[in-house]
Amino acid sequence: MKPLFAAALAAAALASALPAPALAAAKVPTKVGQCVSTTIKEKFSRLEGVPDSGSGIEYANGIVGVSYDIIRAITKAKVGDKITLCLTSIPTGCPPGDDRGKTYSALDLRTKGKWELPDAEHMCGGA
Repeated sequence: MKPLFAAALAAAALASALPAPALAAAKVPTKVGQCVSTTIKEKFSRLEGVPDSGSGIEYANGIVGVSYDIIRAITKAKVGDKITLCLTSIPTGCPPGDDRGKTYSALDLRTKGKWELPDAEHMCGGA
């Protein structure tokens, strides 16, 4: 398990035990290790109309995650599930205005399923 992912999951576990004001509700994490509460707004395949093209998810706070792989924990999740979402990495050396490539870990509080996804198919400066 990646050290940052493990740290983010530990933070998510701690965050789920904290009183409601301790977690930022429906906001976007801006610092690595910061977690927020949100819900699943939509689940989709990476390519529209191509179910086996990978997993995609959008959270109520506007963050999107995408993978070329089918993520089993996402297939078990449902729209509306409460999620603890943690920022696990921010790319460096990106061209001005290109903020793609942030990675987020998620914990579905209903299923206890976990996943980690980037916010775009390509890192900043890529395709």
